[in-house]
Amino acid sequence: MEAFFHIHTDLPREGPGDDESQAWALAQIDLPESPRILDAGCGPGADIPGLLAHRPKATIDARDTHGPFIDRVKAAYKDDPRVMASTDDMATPDGTYDLIWCAGALYFLGLYTGLSGWRDHLTDNGAVIFSELSWTGAPVSDQARNFWAAYEAMQDWQGVLADTDRAGYRVLAHRYLPRAAWASYYDPLQARINQLRAAEPDADLTQALDAEQAEIDLWRAHGGEYGYLQVVAVPE
Repeated sequence: MEAFFHIHTDLPREGPGDDESQAWALAQIDLPESPRILDAGCGPGADIPGLLAHRPKATIDARDTHGPFIDRVKAAYKDDPRVMASTDDMATPDGTYDLIWCAGALYFLGLYTGLSGWRDHLTDNGAVIFSELSWTGAPVSDQARNFWAAYEAMQDWQGVLADTDRAGYRVLAHRYLPRAAWASYYDPLQARINQLRAAEPDADLTQALDAEQAEIDLWRAHGGEYGYLQVVAVPE
């Protein structure tokens, strides 16, 4: 993990996503003017600017277990009282929120388990917006199936929506993140890989770089077979 986090140091985001996708999702709900928002698994804070642009009077509780990510968020918003960043557990937030935003991090809790636990932490008119890796329904190659075999809980998009329903939510809208959202993550990562390879890294770092490159190469060749399903849902 040390090599992984070394590679990911200072990357703008820790998973697929972009401004357009965030704007689309936020447009599906009617937040109050001064909402309380949980950014669950916030990483280095890539989605916080968009949340604040959508609702400038929002209060954001940004949480991630990786301390250096939280340090970056704190440094970026040290003079902004709207953003509170911590390494507190995103599975057990404090109080209730008008929106729980989770970009690609729900798998750490498990889709059904995480959504079930969050349900009582939403206000009466609250919503959850999350993205979950899943099969798109296209024929799946051996390369993609073997690569993602380690993610045993990965299912198709119908399964994601079924688990959302089973956890007590009604889905308002859903769609797969477009390729531009993946590029916004992989393009800076590719540049970082190239930079570190040129510096003649040690064996452990080389192995980690190879793993990151394999993920990018798989997406370039087979990205239509899987994707992040972005889901907007409200508790029933």
